Order: sequence, then structure tokens, then C-alpha cells
Amino acid sequence: MNYDSAYERVSQLKKFYKSLLWFGIVAGIIFFDDIFEEGTINFSLFNGSIILVIWGIILTVKAVKLFLLDAEWENDIIEKEMRKSKKKIDF
Repeated sequence: MNYDSAYERVSQLKKFYKSLLWFGIVAGIIFFDDIFEEGTINFSLFNGSIILVIWGIILTVKAVKLFLLDAEWENDIIEKEMRKSKKKIDF
């Protein structure tokens, strides 16, 4: 991994962790507000729970892309495909 790709990966990780922190803060505020006002958690669009679900799905997709489908994974798949496509030479 060269410097530029390492710097880009660290930048993406930083953005992801900031988003995760903000998600936690907003989710905590919304859920604790619901519990203190109503005593239960109500899933409706107007109190923010549906927005949190959508935000959570987006964060999950970003996490999969960042941690599972990274450049190292891509290079491994490219190498495997290149090995498959090599034809053996018969003399």
C-alpha cells in the first residue's frame, strides 16, 4: 500500500467514525427523549426513528464497503481471476 492509498483509507475511516459518533449522539437523544416523554419507543417518521433506521442502513453499507470490500480484497479477487484466465502452454 502506497502513501496516497493509505492516506485515503485513513481519511475514509475518519469520516466513517465521525458519522458513527454523530449517529450515536442523535440516536441517544431521540431514544432517551422518547423514553422520558412517553415511556416507550414509538417508531414513526415524525419522531426520527425511521430516519435513524435509514441512517443506520447507510452506515452499515459504508462499513461493509470500508472494512470488507477494501482495496486489499479487490486485489485478491483480481489475482484469483488472473490465475483462472492463464492458459497452460503445452509443448
